[in-house]
Amino acid sequence: MSTDTAPVPGPAPSGPGNARRLPGALRIGLSRGLVEIRSFSREWESLVFTFSLPALILVLFASVFDGMFDMGMPAVDHYLPGMIAMGLMSVSFQLLGTGIAGERENGGLRRLRGTPMPPSAYFIGKTVLVAFLSFGQTALLLGVAVLGFGARLPSDAGSWATLAWVLLLGTVSCALLGIAVSSLARSAQAASAVVVVPFLVLQFTSGVFVPVVALPDWVVDAAGLFPLLWMAQGMRAGFFPEEMAVLEPGGSWDLPQVALALGAWCVVGLVLALVTFRWKTRGDG
Repeated sequence: MSTDTAPVPGPAPSGPGNARRLPGALRIGLSRGLVEIRSFSREWESLVFTFSLPALILVLFASVFDGMFDMGMPAVDHYLPGMIAMGLMSVSFQLLGTGIAGERENGGLRRLRGTPMPPSAYFIGKTVLVAFLSFGQTALLLGVAVLGFGARLPSDAGSWATLAWVLLLGTVSCALLGIAVSSLARSAQAASAVVVVPFLVLQFTSGVFVPVVALPDWVVDAAGLFPLLWMAQGMRAGFFPEEMAVLEPGGSWDLPQVALALGAWCVVGLVLALVTFRWKTRGDG
């Protein structure tokens, strides 16, 4: 009887040709973004509320205040730019500010930090989520405004280009601020007050609900220290007729100033996010 046995394979030889290449941060981040979208979509209440709130407010204002503006502009055209700006800040600043604080409190961030996933992949994933929500919410708002109320859309490529860069810079700056603000709160419950209250005040002082021409100068000056006023002004530049620019604080759309303010907030927000971000709650070892 033969006593031969099959040879037992030894460890694979090591070397550059046999090393298993790990996926890069971008690829992991994009995969993380899909996870973020699926996770957010499972909470249908949050999904419906996040997408529909600006559209519901627009429907309410367009129905109640139609015909009440002296300039002859329909209410839906008047409120649409501000609603888009408000919605963008909602899905970036508010969503990230409260969401990341909750993940930090329940230990989700700490567990992710203990995995081989590069830290940058986490933020890429959040970027994908914010982009998905921003474009989806904007598309819904435009659809409701046009199909439901016959809203006027921009008619030239320059106006659409203005809307595109205002959307990009505004969303990035607000997202970075949301990441930074998430570290100020000790708990998810506290984050709601830290994030929601300032956001609510800015909606009334930045030309979203109340025209800037009707606001005191000191209120407009204070609101100008934050991105929402500039986002709303840039959106109005894309949607409103040129003659409406005289109603702005400076008597013009002043798009270079809008770009400068939003770009500065992108830089400031990035610095604040890098300096303040924490993977663990305060007091954790």
